[in-house]
Amino acid sequence: MSLPSRRDFIARTSLAALGASLFSGCVSSARPATATVRAITRGPKFHWRGYYDKFLFSADDRFVLANETSFEGRSPTKEDSIRVGMVDTQDHDRWIDLGGSNAWNWQQGCMLQWIPGSTNEVAWNDRAGEHFVTRILDVKSGRTRTLPHPFYTFSPDGQTAFAPDFARLDVTRPGYGYATGAERDPWKLVRAPEDTGIWRMDVATGARRLLFSVVAAAKLPFTGPAAAAFKPDAVHWFNHLLCNTDGTRLFFLHRWKNPGEKTAFHTRALTIDVNGGKVHVMDPNGGTSHFVWRDAQHIFAFAFHPSHGERFYLFKDLSDEIEVVGPTAMPANGHNTYLPNTDNAWVLNDTYPQGKERLQNPYIYHIPTDRRVPIGSFPAPPAYTGEWRCDTHPSASRSGRQVCFDSAHAGGRQVYIADIAGLLG
Repeated sequence: MSLPSRRDFIARTSLAALGASLFSGCVSSARPATATVRAITRGPKFHWRGYYDKFLFSADDRFVLANETSFEGRSPTKEDSIRVGMVDTQDHDRWIDLGGSNAWNWQQGCMLQWIPGSTNEVAWNDRAGEHFVTRILDVKSGRTRTLPHPFYTFSPDGQTAFAPDFARLDVTRPGYGYATGAERDPWKLVRAPEDTGIWRMDVATGARRLLFSVVAAAKLPFTGPAAAAFKPDAVHWFNHLLCNTDGTRLFFLHRWKNPGEKTAFHTRALTIDVNGGKVHVMDPNGGTSHFVWRDAQHIFAFAFHPSHGERFYLFKDLSDEIEVVGPTAMPANGHNTYLPNTDNAWVLNDTYPQGKERLQNPYIYHIPTDRRVPIGSFPAPPAYTGEWRCDTHPSASRSGRQVCFDSAHAGGRQVYIADIAGLLG
């Protein structure tokens, strides 16, 4: 199915936003969106980006990074490759091919992103033989280099990278790891290994060391709800890592699955010094999901807390301090970040498919006035569920005036840009 023209798409998006109250999945208090939206990638191939918490716009907001594939609707194998590239939004959305990857998944691609602190270098994960590696490309000079290990997130200065065990993650949480050909049976894994976990890598040399092992997490006393406690034969793993704004602390999720349970997994949120000290159980209650650091001490995350149930909260690291954020206007889980250049007053977020129309709703939220402003509503086709769902995963430009996101509403996953400058009143 071909994509609509830019004019038809903008018209359709505006009508969908104006009529949002007609759909049961939308927030009744939402205002009509005034953002113009356009597709910046097109078929017949499919496109999506890296994860929502990465730098996907170039420093000047001109280029947007994306992945390209010829298929959808199944798990990738280790033989399946994708192309990585960038879209020139000032030259008719021209696709510029940058390379390829055989280490990727549907939710986060190959971690494609601009390296923090650099205006020219991009990084992504790939495979070399039976090992995962990091590719780094200077898009201006064309110089490339390969680091012998993969990454998940960088420190703010781009000099240090951190990563979980992507092979283990592919078995325990399909859609977030990289295929190895191993059977996806978590009960065939070592339950809590001591030789893998969260790795720290020097970006200049590629040298790495184990920062925090899986068994170390399994030995941390459990202080959450008794029903979620890990049993002696639980399978443990790590997912979702993010360095704080001054590069001193790392936030991550410790997850586990107990034998015989129907629950997919349990979660607690931990923080740790980037050198491996001061391990802190930030959230023991089992519901931490998406998150972003507000500053060096505070984490803004969707979680469960007895005070307000499942909501967005602001946690203070190395303490028990917590406050709810937007409990009425922002009640459901989404992929949350702060809009740049707004003093953290504006949040960029989205929803999972809602209502019988399965509408996905990227939006912005103004914390001081408790005001939610929709960017648009986009129906997710029924086939896009589970591992190969297409979350919108909105990401802001460096200026905070534009947003890029993914959507499959027009016949396959593609990348879109919304101009939100007019919404920031």
